[in-house]
Amino acid sequence: PEISFGEKMMISGSMCNRFSGEGKLSNGELTAKGLAMTRMMCANPQLNELDNTISEMLKEGAQVDLTANQLTLATAKQTLTYKLADLMN
Repeated sequence: PEISFGEKMMISGSMCNRFSGEGKLSNGELTAKGLAMTRMMCANPQLNELDNTISEMLKEGAQVDLTANQLTLATAKQTLTYKLADLMN
C-alpha cells in the first residue's frame, strides 16, 4: 500500500486498487471529495478491506499525524500508518 501527495493537494495511491482525488487539509483533518478509485476484485481479502478503509477515511475525513518518517491517518473507527520509503535506492 502507498499514498502520495502532489501539487494542489492531489492525493494518489493504492491498496489493491489505485485511487486519486483532490485533498483538503483543514485543522489537521484530511478529506478528499470526489475520490476516484479503480474497482478490481483482489486476490488478497485484506487489500480489499484496505481499499474500503482508505476510501471511507478520505471521504469522511481523517486526522493527520506526521512525524519525520511516518504518516498516520485516523478516524474514531480506524487508523492507517504509512512509513516513508526511499523509492530511488
